[in-house]
Amino acid sequence: MSEYYKIPRGSDWNYGGKNFKLSRSKIDLFIQCPRCFYLDNKLGLKRPPGFPFSLNSAVDTLFKKEFDEYRRNKQPHPIMIKYGINAIPFQHKDLDFWRDALKGGVQYLEPSTGFLVSGAPDDIWINKEGELIVVDYKSTSKEEEIKELNKEWQDGYKRQMEVYQWLLRKNGFKVNDTGYFVYANGRTDLPNFNNKLEFETNLVSYTGNDNWIENKLIEIKKCLDSDIIPDANIDCDECAYEKYKNKTIK
Repeated sequence: MSEYYKIPRGSDWNYGGKNFKLSRSKIDLFIQCPRCFYLDNKLGLKRPPGFPFSLNSAVDTLFKKEFDEYRRNKQPHPIMIKYGINAIPFQHKDLDFWRDALKGGVQYLEPSTGFLVSGAPDDIWINKEGELIVVDYKSTSKEEEIKELNKEWQDGYKRQMEVYQWLLRKNGFKVNDTGYFVYANGRTDLPNFNNKLEFETNLVSYTGNDNWIENKLIEIKKCLDSDIIPDANIDCDECAYEKYKNKTIK
């Protein structure tokens, strides 16, 4: 196995273990495929991961450095001015903890399920009304300009935003329904590489609705409390591969 994939996971990290947390990404995995979610979080058999996208991580890191400079000066970033957003980057003593999933992210102990739910937004802004604005950095390289989230595969981005909004509300903050994706689009129309990538950055707004989250947590609780492995989602590529592999290899 590669260094990125270790199975089975220790029982302390599975459901019922002392270290178990229900992260934003685990909630999304349940929506994608309850079977994969159960195997991961009940039995410790997680999906093989893709290798890290180092370029995406580099863009995230540089965005954070850039916005932190304006945060220290309590000034709006130029992209806020360009798009007419009356806000500045939010300052808080726990911000570095919230933005780092490995440190714990934003957390909330949901009472009806007992889940410690967590998520790590890339950034948080605050407007003149004292409302927090959830911000997520995205990087890609598409020929078309990115102005909206209108692809089916981007639904996960929307849920991601809504979980972050819900977590901050549960921690007592007033949160604006509208969040933003700072979208860096790598240019391929240039004549050469010349040892650098150039990006065009757009701001894409999304108005979230977190009403689905608590009902979904109840569904997840029922799934994990069951001794029956759920059926696969018919659209799950991992389960489809496993099914046809077992048919092919006798």
